Amino acid sequence: MAATAAISGSSSGMASLLRLRRPAARDPAFAFHASARPVADGGHLIWGRQLRPALLHLDRCTLPSRIAPAAVAAPGNMKGPLRTVVASAASSSPAEGSDSVGEAKLGFAAKYPALVTGFFFFMWYFLNVIFNILNKKIYNYFPYPYFVSVIHLFVGVVYCLVSWGVGLPKRAPIDSNILKLLIPVAVCHALGHVTSNVSFAAVAVSFTHTIKALEPFFNAAASQFILGQPIPLTLWLSLAPVVIGVSLASLTELSFNWLGFISAMISNISFTYRSIYSKKAMTDMDSTNVYAYISIIALFVCIPPAILIEGPQLMQHGFKDAIAKVGLTKFISDLFWVGMFYHLYNQLATNTLERVAPLTHAVGNVLKRVFVIGFSIVIFGNKISTQTGIGTCIAIAGVALYSYIKAKMEEEKRQMKSA
Repeated sequence: MAATAAISGSSSGMASLLRLRRPAARDPAFAFHASARPVADGGHLIWGRQLRPALLHLDRCTLPSRIAPAAVAAPGNMKGPLRTVVASAASSSPAEGSDSVGEAKLGFAAKYPALVTGFFFFMWYFLNVIFNILNKKIYNYFPYPYFVSVIHLFVGVVYCLVSWGVGLPKRAPIDSNILKLLIPVAVCHALGHVTSNVSFAAVAVSFTHTIKALEPFFNAAASQFILGQPIPLTLWLSLAPVVIGVSLASLTELSFNWLGFISAMISNISFTYRSIYSKKAMTDMDSTNVYAYISIIALFVCIPPAILIEGPQLMQHGFKDAIAKVGLTKFISDLFWVGMFYHLYNQLATNTLERVAPLTHAVGNVLKRVFVIGFSIVIFGNKISTQTGIGTCIAIAGVALYSYIKAKMEEEKRQMKSA
């Protein structure tokens, strides 16, 4: 929406300029330039930055090649340096001008959407791996998940406020209607975030991700029974090897704990509802601003239970023990960076959800867990068993099978519509 608003503002500014300079408005070349400006369908955002390459290229390439023929036909309408510039533009090769215009109409993101989406997934995985490793290291010497969850959100909120302050991105206005959409998303986000951290602190990383690997089934069930979107049986079956594979890959670190198990299951349900409601909320606002507002609301939701549950213990010995083990500087540095990585990976996850369907996002989330489990095994020195390797291969094969079936179904739908 931010990109659309920016382009709309630019178009209206051009229209005002043309009304003030009436002789130029009658020139068909200028009329073409005014009508040829593309309207974006929403901003593609990376860490708060909006990419609008098509608009920039169109401003630089389209105008000279389109004005030149009209200017040559009516040279008397131009004076001084403008006539010289237009004449030189007209003398260039028509084929070259046509090629540049054709290239300018589509930016990189529009020409290669699969590559852009792949980049989003890669950065999402990379940041999530770093977050999980650092987060687990913190819990090894500071086992207070409610407080750490608040720190995660607090660092992200500060990041959002600074980004808004410098205009990257521009803060989207919020009204009561949008707030009503975001509050349930933020509550689900806060609940899922806290329960995930409770599980991470209570059990091994691999066991938490084993339980959270069931998220696609929760997501598929919600899509079918809540949103009313039927999920074909073949897609249901294709999800089975994904979950089984991730489960097998996780069994080498399996350490059952009821607190960790129940917390991870609550997290699954919470994040399923968050994905559904987030998709609805994105119809009115770009994903970067959506997640910023969600983080602010979720922070206020998480503070009270952190104070009530862990406040007394933290004041008595929690902070003192952590500082005694790693030192004040490292303790503060770890909390800052784990919060930053948490915000960035969730921002990328939100941007990715904007580009794909909720179920596809959930399957990508499962594959992400394979990367997390694999890197955690390397970082924490765990031995990789044959069972882990087999489970990883099964999970990847399941994702490939799901992607193939999904792509084939979408292609058949497009062919039916075109027919």
